[in-house]
Amino acid sequence: MTVYLDPPTWPGHGRMWSHLVSDVSYDELHAFAARLGAPPRAFERDHYDIPAERYPDAVTLGAVEIGSKELVRRLTQAGLRRRKYDPRRGGGA
Repeated sequence: MTVYLDPPTWPGHGRMWSHLVSDVSYDELHAFAARLGAPPRAFERDHYDIPAERYPDAVTLGAVEIGSKELVRRLTQAGLRRRKYDPRRGGGA
């Protein structure tokens, strides 16, 4: 079981955030997020948003730290990438 975590460099709601993904399945991702204590509302399309203060907890549980570009590459390569809908393009953004 491998899940990946990018650095907490994404601002929002007065905090910095990381993205937690799996390159195997959403089931694996949801199980890991539950162990971490991430609420279901933190799941967005293909990842969990994890606040910076929970980053060390995710690493302690076994999340592998990788860069944001590598995270997206692995997610896409696994066929698990779900892009935002963009009505101007008729598909993902």
